[in-house]
Amino acid sequence: MDRRELLKMIALLTGGAVIGGEVFLSGCKTGAKADAGFSASNIALLDEVGETIIPATASPGAKAAQVGEFMKVMVTDCYTGKQQAVFINGLAELENACKKMHGRSFMECTPQQRHDFLLSLEKEAKDFNSKRDEEDKAKREIHEQTNAKLLRKDQVEFEQSPSHYYTMIKQLTLWGYFSSKPGATQALRHVPVPGKYDGAYPYQKGDKAFS
Repeated sequence: MDRRELLKMIALLTGGAVIGGEVFLSGCKTGAKADAGFSASNIALLDEVGETIIPATASPGAKAAQVGEFMKVMVTDCYTGKQQAVFINGLAELENACKKMHGRSFMECTPQQRHDFLLSLEKEAKDFNSKRDEEDKAKREIHEQTNAKLLRKDQVEFEQSPSHYYTMIKQLTLWGYFSSKPGATQALRHVPVPGKYDGAYPYQKGDKAFS
């Protein structure tokens, strides 16, 4: 699976374009902060959140793919300053919301509590992003009207408002996992030297997708 196809798959699963995806495909850096403010505890938290999203089964989970470290690199290199701020501040919001729901930090929660908490964040993120899209639609129309009055060299591209922080975390978890060696070779069926396309290749229910 090439990078562009992987990003399309993640966009479909998370209901929106992958943040930083186009920047990544064209080559990071964004010019935002060289150090987005990640700590070792942030990375450990992201590993555990990722493991709740993609737990280890017969295949390794997200933690084995070191998704926390992957997120640090992608947020630092491919996110704008606004997106970086939402992501980093979102980690504190995640902990506060978890304590409010379960009376303890995410790292102290049981696997079931973590699962239930992320389900609540999933719904919160979906509602947040829907409202964001509605508000951005009106802003985009005004922006395009303003651009139409300017010379081409003075026009600026519209910047969508950042997604909910959990959407960012989930997208990066999927991206980091399925582009990693464990995800590509064990969760997916890996063909190191692809052969010809076979549209009639036999498939049985439950077969893994190809990487």
